[in-house]
Amino acid sequence: MLSEQSAATVRATLPAVGAAIGEITERFYAGLFAAHPELLRDLFNRGNQASGTQRQALAGSIAAFATRLVQPAQDRPQDRPDAMLTRIAHKHASLGIAPEQYEVVHEHLFAAIAEVLGEAVTPEVAAAWDEVYWLMANALIAIERRLYEESGGDAWREWEVVERVRETADVVTFGLRPVDGAPVRDFRAGQYVSVRTQLPDGARQIRQYSLSGEPGADVRRISVKRVPGGATTPEGEVSNHLHARVEVGSVLELSEPYGDLVLADAVGTPLLLASAGIGVTPIVAMLAHLAATGHDAPVTVVHADRSPADHALRTDHETYAAKLPDASVHLWYEREAPSHARTGLADLTDVPLAPGTRAYLCGPLPFMRAVRAQLIEKGVAPADVHYEVFGPDLWLARA
Repeated sequence: MLSEQSAATVRATLPAVGAAIGEITERFYAGLFAAHPELLRDLFNRGNQASGTQRQALAGSIAAFATRLVQPAQDRPQDRPDAMLTRIAHKHASLGIAPEQYEVVHEHLFAAIAEVLGEAVTPEVAAAWDEVYWLMANALIAIERRLYEESGGDAWREWEVVERVRETADVVTFGLRPVDGAPVRDFRAGQYVSVRTQLPDGARQIRQYSLSGEPGADVRRISVKRVPGGATTPEGEVSNHLHARVEVGSVLELSEPYGDLVLADAVGTPLLLASAGIGVTPIVAMLAHLAATGHDAPVTVVHADRSPADHALRTDHETYAAKLPDASVHLWYEREAPSHARTGLADLTDVPLAPGTRAYLCGPLPFMRAVRAQLIEKGVAPADVHYEVFGPDLWLARA
């Protein structure tokens, strides 16, 4: 809890800090990488740094955390700081972030704050924002410590590719087994792993990919979408590397499973599982789990894609849904929609939902925002709408 004196100072200075937070984080990363170039080479996503999305996400998380500290918790019951911190901590744990790295971040972040705000950073202001930082950092460190203890393993482990399946023109599924043959910790449907690969320039870049197979299976599966370069976005370094160079027999480094978008206490609970594009990967794992455990409450499956040919894991998606006794499937394709699907963007206006439905969303941010708004309009409680963002959480940054 923020001290009363610091709370008053943060409340008074939050507008100024918030207005400058984008410039602060830009200078923070510049200083951090100048002092520690190995962090950009081997830890941070170089593509997200080039596009600026990581800076936006960091700025959003700091501003959101500070705002929530000075607001009564009951004012935002569905958007609590602990929920935000848990999501960040899972990402950090999948990267192997260590407590001492928070000291490094603190040094360069506060140097950037002083540089941008100048004389406005009085000793009182510096002390108040220092308290905010360490409240956030220590909370993350505590959650990450618990996650590491639960994983019970090393940060990285070698896995051999034993299957390679082309799902669509841009998506490949890799089946993996641990090289050492030792037992592995099971994962919960919806979780992801980090994959660390050495690129041609020697960098060891890390990306997260959802586990797209059934929990408990002998082979662990990830489905990777190749990310092409665009006018404003760089080509996906790791995804293109995996598509071009990784075959059966290749060895990859994987983290333990992490992620907080998981099915929790779903017995007897009506569910809505909505996805778009490659967001289908955690949803397929959830459907596999529901089918394997005999879930008998209503399940509404929603998916939107460019075309049936672009719908990755389409057969698994529909097959697992068909195994459920009370499931309905609603598909939208922008083009070439078959007779059992609709043309255009997902629209839940005419999709019936059982009372008490809990929703899980994964896909591009515009899709998830639109679906969330439609669900709330249909009476679903905001606290019952859960989501996963691939990459920096820009939904949080814009909240």
